[in-house]
Amino acid sequence: MSYFDVASSAPLHPVARQALQASLDEGWADPARLYREGRRARLLLDAAREAAADAVGCRADELVFTSSGTRAVHSGIGGALAGRRRVGRHLIVSAVEHSSVLHSAEAHEADGGTVTDVAVDRGGAVAPQAYADALREDTALACLQSANHEVGTEQPVAEVAAVCRAAGVPLLVDAAQSLAWGPVDGDWSLLTGSAHKWGGPAGVGLLVVRKGVRFAVQGPVDERESGRAAGFENIPAVVAAAASLRAVRAEAAAEGARLRELTERIRARVPGLVPDVEVVGDPVRRLPHLVTFSCLYVDGETVLHELDRAGFSVSSGSSCTSSTLTPSHVLRAMGVVSEGNVRVSLPMGAEEAEVERFLDVLPGIVRGVRETLGAPVAGGGGQADAVTVDALGMSCPLPVIELAKAIGRVRVGGTVTVLADDEVAAVDIPAWCWTQQHEYVGERPADHGVAHVVRRSS
Repeated sequence: MSYFDVASSAPLHPVARQALQASLDEGWADPARLYREGRRARLLLDAAREAAADAVGCRADELVFTSSGTRAVHSGIGGALAGRRRVGRHLIVSAVEHSSVLHSAEAHEADGGTVTDVAVDRGGAVAPQAYADALREDTALACLQSANHEVGTEQPVAEVAAVCRAAGVPLLVDAAQSLAWGPVDGDWSLLTGSAHKWGGPAGVGLLVVRKGVRFAVQGPVDERESGRAAGFENIPAVVAAAASLRAVRAEAAAEGARLRELTERIRARVPGLVPDVEVVGDPVRRLPHLVTFSCLYVDGETVLHELDRAGFSVSSGSSCTSSTLTPSHVLRAMGVVSEGNVRVSLPMGAEEAEVERFLDVLPGIVRGVRETLGAPVAGGGGQADAVTVDALGMSCPLPVIELAKAIGRVRVGGTVTVLADDEVAAVDIPAWCWTQQHEYVGERPADHGVAHVVRRSS
């Protein structure tokens, strides 16, 4: 089985396994106690903190270990907002942040705060000027991920941090996806990470709060981890997390170059092997191991199941693969097709032969799914001025498939109106128009569902 989903969770690194096993016998005692066993545990905890801080690029006393990356995000945002409450209650986030950041923003808004979502371009990147424009006198905190978890796009953190610093606003960086590859550049104020993303054990996160940043712990205060992370430290897991972060960093330069060549191969060859595919994310400023593409006219869940049967574990931002049946907020914000979305994130050590086999089996899988769904044939010299397609009750990709079939029945300049009640259609129909170079006129209310109007351009 080829595991190509380390963006979700990486396998336990061999160094993490060794460190975990070794520290189980030494790190079980209370590190706050002065007897021999406690001192041993404290030495392990302090060494892990020093190693993690060195990898992040911060002081050891600025870093605490939390029970997860999500907990680090929630604590970091909540504490920073509370610490600057006298300034105001305005929070800035990008539209493509991880759900842990967006959930914190929702909770802040529900509690009476205000939130500004900064839009991204079609590659998934924010513009530093957009953050500058979003800043207000009452802005308490801004958040920006270092790299996107779904499409791999690296964000201009250093530039945004400079803009925020000039305005006196702290910037929190969610670095979960990028810490394995190097420290985060820029004059950021807070940073979070998650060990299972770099091959450490699950259940360990880290939160960095730079000296001088106003921070007020929310909830009952605990004497452990500078009061910022309640509960008894899981020292063996923390030691394993720090050891694995150091280990992957030692491999990052060479392995990153090797994996980038493999993902470039996927980016270049998939559009030639599979018709009607859009590779998404920034082609240059991106993580070296991650590539995402969307295939028109397929059911993403079926594609993932067929790839699994062929021996490949991959992920997707397609709505039909999620429990909510709503399109990925990242793909929606980027304006790209969400259906048939495939995310490949290669583990360190992934072999060239595995990637070649993936490229061999993918075309047949997509072709088979399209044949089952009745995907359209390109072309058509229709002369109708307007055609209406009833796609009510259909789930994507069927409304897009029906649109693609109908577009050939109208003349150039003619319109196709698609009646649909699937929420995903509002994302994928405009995205389809962009990929096929037709004009999306817009949507209007209908007796049932929504009427999406498309004008044939060629």
